[in-house]
Amino acid sequence: QLQLVESGGGLVQPGGSLRLSCAASGFTLGVYAIGWFRQAPGKEREGVSCISRGSGSTNYADSVKGRFTISRDNAKNTVYLQMNSLKPEDTAIYYCAGTAHLIGLCVTDGKKYDHWGQGTQVTVSS
Repeated sequence: QLQLVESGGGLVQPGGSLRLSCAASGFTLGVYAIGWFRQAPGKEREGVSCISRGSGSTNYADSVKGRFTISRDNAKNTVYLQMNSLKPEDTAIYYCAGTAHLIGLCVTDGKKYDHWGQGTQVTVSS
């Protein structure tokens, strides 16, 4: 069973950067599509980015395009989310999730993912 553990969250000032990590165990990460999602208090969960199984093609929500970058290190079995130019509206709990069932380009629809991490808090505030 794929297990995912997020880390790297914290408090950062607007305009700052953070790198989130999603470490996998149980299976080789490359056979899974991995997505990053976030949920702010009182709001619905939002898909942020994803990286496809195999090819590693990526997809981003419009709200983070040009600021966030998703990447995968197969040797470390870890997916990263580099977040730059952070804004207060990026404040949320960030989750990574995986699925072996998405073929081709991944999507940021949380309903397509069936293995979830516990989340890491990101707070952007001065």
